[in-house]
Amino acid sequence: MARKKSDLFEEALKKLQDLVEKLEKGDLPLEEAMECFSEGIRISQFCHSKLEEAEQKVEMLLKDQQGGWASAPFEAAQANSADHDDLQDGI
Repeated sequence: MARKKSDLFEEALKKLQDLVEKLEKGDLPLEEAMECFSEGIRISQFCHSKLEEAEQKVEMLLKDQQGGWASAPFEAAQANSADHDDLQDGI
C-alpha cells in the first residue's frame, strides 16, 4: 500500500525531532553527532521542499477575470519524486 505524501512528511519531521533530541543531550561521540547532524540537514531539506510544494499548491488558487476562484494544475510533485526516493532510504 502506498503511503500518502503527508505521512512521509510526518515521518520525516518525527525523525528530525528525534535527531535534535539526541544532539541536544550532548552525550554522543563526535563522529555519531556529525552523522546525526548530516542526516538532520538532509531531512530538513526534504521537509522544506515539501512545505514549499504545499505553499505552491495553495498559491495555485488564482482569481479569474470575473473575480471567481480558479485552480491551475500543479506539477511539482514529479520534480520532487527524486527527493522522495532519496528520503525513503533514510526513514
